[in-house]
Amino acid sequence: MKTVVVNTDDIARSWYVVDAKNKIVGRLASNLAKILTGKAKTAYSPNQDHGDNIIVINSDLVRLTGKKADMKTYFHHTGYAGGKKERPFKKQMALDSRQVIIHAVHGMVPKTKLGSAILRKLHVYKNEVHPHAAQKPQPLSW
Repeated sequence: MKTVVVNTDDIARSWYVVDAKNKIVGRLASNLAKILTGKAKTAYSPNQDHGDNIIVINSDLVRLTGKKADMKTYFHHTGYAGGKKERPFKKQMALDSRQVIIHAVHGMVPKTKLGSAILRKLHVYKNEVHPHAAQKPQPLSW
């Protein structure tokens, strides 16, 4: 059996639109990561970017299960001494709900240059309006 290496120029990329209304963040993110990395395709290779572009709409309407909405916090550090910053889930949703989905997907893709290229194909919007109508995205549901 021979290993087939696909040329990067020959990879067929599609555009999909996903409605995040009433979807659970973790389950949505794992499905998005699978499509963004290209693991759903037969010619998948871990060192190449085979993924498709995804548009996520209605990020304001995602949800968490159980008590996570009250307990989950988002953490970052400013780089200075004592620069630890935490933000609860509800406050993050009020400030920018797009970052909740991006943060969840970021945790599921490689932390390399390839992972950065994969995340650039994720487009998240707060409501149903998006500027990618010219790409003719196909609806995607699970």
